[in-house]
Amino acid sequence: MTADPLAALAKGASSPVTPAGPDADDAVILGGGLAGLFAALKLSPRPVTVLTAAAIGEGASSAWAQGGISAAVSEDDTAESHAADTMAAGAGLCDAEIVAGVTREAPVRIADLLAYGVPFDKDLEGKLQLSREAAHSRARVVRVGGDGAGHAIMEAVIATVRRTPSIRVLEWFVGESLMQRDGAVTGLIARRKVDGQRFAFPARAVVLASGGADHLFQTTTNPDEASGQGFAMAARAGAVIADAEFVQFHPTAIDIGRDPAPLATEALRGEGSRLINRAGERFMERGHPMKELAPRDVVARAIHREVMAGRGAYLDARDAVGQAFPERFPTVYASCREAGIDPVTEPIPIRPAAHYHMGGIWVDERGQTSLDGLWAAGEVSSTGMHGANRLASNSLLEAAVFAARVAADIDGALPDVQAPEWTPLPPVRKTDEPPASDRLTIARLRTLMEKKVGVVRSGDGLKEALRTIATLATECDGIDCANMLVAARMIAAAAFARQESRGGHCRSDFPQENPELKQRSRLTLKETDAIARKALAGAPAPSLEGTR
Repeated sequence: MTADPLAALAKGASSPVTPAGPDADDAVILGGGLAGLFAALKLSPRPVTVLTAAAIGEGASSAWAQGGISAAVSEDDTAESHAADTMAAGAGLCDAEIVAGVTREAPVRIADLLAYGVPFDKDLEGKLQLSREAAHSRARVVRVGGDGAGHAIMEAVIATVRRTPSIRVLEWFVGESLMQRDGAVTGLIARRKVDGQRFAFPARAVVLASGGADHLFQTTTNPDEASGQGFAMAARAGAVIADAEFVQFHPTAIDIGRDPAPLATEALRGEGSRLINRAGERFMERGHPMKELAPRDVVARAIHREVMAGRGAYLDARDAVGQAFPERFPTVYASCREAGIDPVTEPIPIRPAAHYHMGGIWVDERGQTSLDGLWAAGEVSSTGMHGANRLASNSLLEAAVFAARVAADIDGALPDVQAPEWTPLPPVRKTDEPPASDRLTIARLRTLMEKKVGVVRSGDGLKEALRTIATLATECDGIDCANMLVAARMIAAAAFARQESRGGHCRSDFPQENPELKQRSRLTLKETDAIARKALAGAPAPSLEGTR
């Protein structure tokens, strides 16, 4: 197994690279979700280039978030209570200092978003309306229009970015590789999707905010831009990756055959909706004391069992929401009606779907990675906030908090501000299309990850996944495909090394938590390859104590 399958590529990686301009920007941000745009706004008036893989906001998982943002903003709530709920959901692997800091900072970031014009729901007295979601001890989720928080937040933030002259947004650019000199990151190389031309973007600081890796799985709630590109770019450059094995599967993706699968927000269960099988049995009554409001990993596995047993799984909102469904949850209602389902009068078919990656590029409390010149924020990073199982609606909160911290850290590292002078890029010439063989390879990879690295895993299944990933890596013609295989290999190898079940990581051959493994995992790509070689050779899995 080669250390980097990109070394074997004949296409993409060897095509010419055009300079994007004569000088380095203060900062280049890869990703147009909440983390990337929030960081750009906080860096103003520094010149910042933001590269997005789709039209701004459209390819970002942030815009798809339904529940909202968790924050202790009510009179009967505290940051300490929010932190306690976060720690409990994280199954022993949350970083207590990070959690305490983020939950304390939450009200400040909500105030920022209000200042940007986010129309959070309010009551008649003008106070923020709050909802309760799974594993929260009280209502503390700030939302918009019931289930439209992500879209509304992104709309307001994008409008603010458009009005900020120091921010240049370049749409339809896919990150490929990081530029380095003497071990430090000095920029990145990205490809313009509309014509396939590659550009070098030198920068005094590079921020990866490119989203998660959930589209590596066949059933996911995330757009195809969430395919682990930033994760892999950092790993190939030598960055430390943390907690790669922990993937959160949302329990209630709507099972109507769409890719990505539409989401039935957790707020529906917070309103009293029930989980039933085809026979009408409430299977969560015997599964957990909190029933439908149990932590996501518990609920996801319970639904997975019902589906695998052929009993089916459904979200029944008929009594809890009923006729109010169209008004209170319009996004979910529209998805159901498009599939011929009326959630007012019939249960919604559901199944677990890859939804959020707790793992990612290791960062410290300021958002700095293990590489000089490189910061990360949002789902592409691993801060220690989420541990082994993210608490509902903590993702947008973490993105905003760490984006602000990244901006402050870069501002301190680069005291002088350069004037924004951007060179126009060359005109579009052709259409960028992935090779047909890569489309087939990616489809095979996603099926493999679903079956062998999904909700329930086993040592034998993970070995098979690593073996197949190694084979698929020799079949790639393009850099995007190869990056996806790097990310998939790291997730599977970390899952093989963690011989226990904890949070979002469930091993059928090691079904219990192991107190000796109550620690975060840290791996480089070189260490990942060593784990994969041992797995394929039949050697015992390495101890997590041996990881960095």
